[in-house]
Amino acid sequence: MNNLVILMGGGAQQGGNPIAQIIPLVLIVVVFYFFMIRPQMKKAKETKKYIEALKVNDKILTIGGIYGTITKLNDDGTIIIAVEDGSKMKISKNAVSQDATSTLNQTV
Repeated sequence: MNNLVILMGGGAQQGGNPIAQIIPLVLIVVVFYFFMIRPQMKKAKETKKYIEALKVNDKILTIGGIYGTITKLNDDGTIIIAVEDGSKMKISKNAVSQDATSTLNQTV
């Protein structure tokens, strides 16, 4: 008789179905992965690919907001850029934010 009561759901049952409790957590992890983690990883991969493909005479924008043109690529991971007034700056390749060709070609 006790077996019948337990099978029918009687008795002190706590927590319910464990799978029903885990499903919302799994869904939250999946949503975070597809909407936050994956796009960030994709952008980081594209940025790394862009930085590796830099060459002389590329127009760039640094993470500090400085526009310049690459004049020399060094083997130690740095580049020399020329800014508008003709002065030159030595910066890390990792400080390059994006391509600035379209921005620098616009007239003010």
